[in-house]
Amino acid sequence: MKKRLYSKIPLAQTIVALCEAKGIYHIVISPGSRNAPLTIGFSEHPEMKCYSIVDERCAAFFALGIAQQIQKPVILLCTSGSALLNYYPAISEAFYSDIPLVVLSADRPIERIDIGDGQTIRQKNVFENHITYSANLYSEVVAETTIDDVKIRQKQHEAQKHNEREINIALNAALEKNGPVHINVPFYEPLYDKLDQPTVIPKNIPLEYSYYKFSDDLQSEMLREWNNAERKMILIGVNSPGTVDQKWVEYFAEDPSVLVLTETTSNIHHDSHVNCIDQLISTLNPGEFEMLQPDVLLTIGGMVVSKRIKGFLRQYQPKSHWHIDSKKAYDTYFCLTEHIKLQPNQFFSSFLQNAEFVKSTYKADWISVRNQRRKDHDTYLSQIPFTDLKVFESIFNGIPDQQMIQLSNSSTVRYAQLFSLKSSFKVFCNRGTSGIDGCTSTSIGAALASGIPTTLITGDLSFFYDSNGLWNEYIPSNFKIIIINNDGGGIFRILPGKEESDNFAKYFETTHGLTALHLCKMYGFEYHAANTLEETVEEIKNIYSNDSLPQLLEVFTPRKQNDSTLIDYFKHFN
Repeated sequence: MKKRLYSKIPLAQTIVALCEAKGIYHIVISPGSRNAPLTIGFSEHPEMKCYSIVDERCAAFFALGIAQQIQKPVILLCTSGSALLNYYPAISEAFYSDIPLVVLSADRPIERIDIGDGQTIRQKNVFENHITYSANLYSEVVAETTIDDVKIRQKQHEAQKHNEREINIALNAALEKNGPVHINVPFYEPLYDKLDQPTVIPKNIPLEYSYYKFSDDLQSEMLREWNNAERKMILIGVNSPGTVDQKWVEYFAEDPSVLVLTETTSNIHHDSHVNCIDQLISTLNPGEFEMLQPDVLLTIGGMVVSKRIKGFLRQYQPKSHWHIDSKKAYDTYFCLTEHIKLQPNQFFSSFLQNAEFVKSTYKADWISVRNQRRKDHDTYLSQIPFTDLKVFESIFNGIPDQQMIQLSNSSTVRYAQLFSLKSSFKVFCNRGTSGIDGCTSTSIGAALASGIPTTLITGDLSFFYDSNGLWNEYIPSNFKIIIINNDGGGIFRILPGKEESDNFAKYFETTHGLTALHLCKMYGFEYHAANTLEETVEEIKNIYSNDSLPQLLEVFTPRKQNDSTLIDYFKHFN
């Protein structure tokens, strides 16, 4: 058995030991020299799962995908300088999506900052607007001291205690607050010296979880309102599978006064729910909006994709809006009245004991409208030409059961909202900041961590933006990518102010004429292409018939027809 080695630097030993003590075992490392003491410490540890990703932006989203699935902190480790700044897009996504990441940035000692030294920037508190905690550690000189070197030994002792405390606080924050933290770690040279035994045993400060008291008075007040309301709406945004027990889903299905609206990313399914929100509300008139307006709005989960539901609830506000989340509540609809800091299952277990079903036609009326919308949807799709909308229908019909679906942002996630996806799918999307910048890298990290067969559905701009995400030796052989290539940012064609001009095509739509063929050759994907509906259906079958290596299907759609087909889709509902 290979003998484990340790960095000679006590600070590096301390960080590795405390990560181990708190059960943090996934480390995504980007190569560098200044971070060598930590790279040595983690890579020499037999239980640490270390991954090497060169591009720091891709590394950060790869780590985000792992943390998204294991729901535990994942460490990001980089060298000093601009390397750290490349983490920022994923850090902001983690901050708004409540995903725990631990950034360990190696740094030069403070006296080397702003004197013209190489690979040096101001790293202290660099993520301060989008971070749960920032720890700035002390440099330490690893000197060969004797018993008489009292001052040096005292300074080392003080630095060690400060660093232990800050590392504990940061790691505990990642665990308790479920968000990103940053630990800035300055190292003096030499950086590569090793020992066969550790020289420090750091103190592990235990976590201190805070507990929320759902007061009897508040609960009684909310129950009175709930039991008297004939129109109650539950809106569920981004939600990890299994967050809400099925028994509560069944409970609300039986209450005629409760209408449940779910998004594709909610991972909650029931035939009594409205699962395609924009289908339902896109053509409602003011009188119908007033009939839909809830007395009580109860929200669960994270960000909501639908702009239409946001606009509706901001204009037709409920009397009360309660958000159920143990961490935070956004006043998205400008009418938030209560933030109940409990997990949904905890809240329902307590609250619904004394709740009553209220006689109402609210659910039945709107489920009737939903059913008609579904018929209109099927009728329209049976008539349209080969465009993005038709391709998405083919994709969701053709993907096998029990898949993880990772959706890229912009058009892709919005098209997905228009379809009833299989309940066996587990659906994820980076909706914290809704950026296209790391969708591929995130999906690869998620596929690796989950072990579930995974399909990334993405647009061409999202894919090419994050094409370095394929520079990754951890891609599972059963990983699939489906690109809808409409030669640009198709979503801009349906936004107000679109005009057919060279400036629009270049600066908004950004047409490019690129394909993924040569990227597939470089990164070892099997490439498939489709230009018609028949080819799309056939190639979807083909990519799922081969799990021996990653598969990529690129579907080319008509750039100038997609927008009119989608606009007419919403006009089709009566």
